[in-house]
Amino acid sequence: MLRFIIRRLLQAVPTLLVLSILVFAWLRLLPGGPAGALLGDKATPQKLADLNHLLGLDQPIYTQYGKFLGRILTGDFGSSLISGDTVLAEIGRAFPATIELAFFALVLAIAFGIPLGYVAARFHGRLLDNATVLTTLVGVAVPVFFFGVLLKYIFAQKLGILPPSGRQDVTIDATHITGFFTLDGLLTGEFDAFWDAVRHLILPAIALASIPFAVIVRITRASVLDVQQEDFVRTAESKGLTISVIRRRHILRNALLPVSTTIGLQTGLLLAGAVVTEKVFNIPGLGYLLAQGIERRDYPRLQALLLLAAFVYVLVNLLVDVSYAIIDPRVRVR
Repeated sequence: MLRFIIRRLLQAVPTLLVLSILVFAWLRLLPGGPAGALLGDKATPQKLADLNHLLGLDQPIYTQYGKFLGRILTGDFGSSLISGDTVLAEIGRAFPATIELAFFALVLAIAFGIPLGYVAARFHGRLLDNATVLTTLVGVAVPVFFFGVLLKYIFAQKLGILPPSGRQDVTIDATHITGFFTLDGLLTGEFDAFWDAVRHLILPAIALASIPFAVIVRITRASVLDVQQEDFVRTAESKGLTISVIRRRHILRNALLPVSTTIGLQTGLLLAGAVVTEKVFNIPGLGYLLAQGIERRDYPRLQALLLLAAFVYVLVNLLVDVSYAIIDPRVRVR
């Protein structure tokens, strides 16, 4: 298993290198470039030329990329043009909010998606199956921002049973240790703060989980239907194994291989979905920072967030490969 993980890590290096080249090129192709973003409305041809020289942007492109790569490796992403703080400090403050939201959304999508997809496959062609397919179609078709606004209108404004925005009630004197508000509430024993943080997560997590949930249900259903027709399932039945053993050991375990891939891809896409969700629910996470950076052309912030998203995506795919090897040991020798 260790050799398998090392091999996958080595394969990820070229991917990250190519992504760094794309981000480097993207920064220089945007209107105005980095110098134009720094100067803003004060930009003149002379000032642009002077700043380009100061920043080394008039040097050969390979020299610029070498310095760019060196700064990345040392964690120097510069300072935000909006707040003036270092980009790493901004990310450090916003990272827990996005991870907490994405984690709860993924838990919801998996906890309800896999069982529902499996049950729909068992009752293939019946009312429950048809209702499940229709529900997943709606889940994929409805935009996240519309679903989020609808949830806020019903449960926050009309019924008043859940908070409409934010991470925690400002009137609660909570102790924050890790930046993960739910975890902080448990660690400090402040269970009122924990419960309030959970209540603030319910609506945005449901909105963010809507698309992953629908995709996981459909992939699980299709995978279970496909595995049920395999020869090894009929062989297991002929050996007299019980239905519960066949379903657990032979059908569900083999059906989880494509599902694990789907979960990995959806985990990476949660970062993109978080941009809209965090704006709708006013959650100060990475998606909120990214949206601000795009609106204000904050290149240092955008550069760091794009590279972070790429790294997370590669890391998630590595974990998917490892899960493949755990579920199906044959993968390790391929």
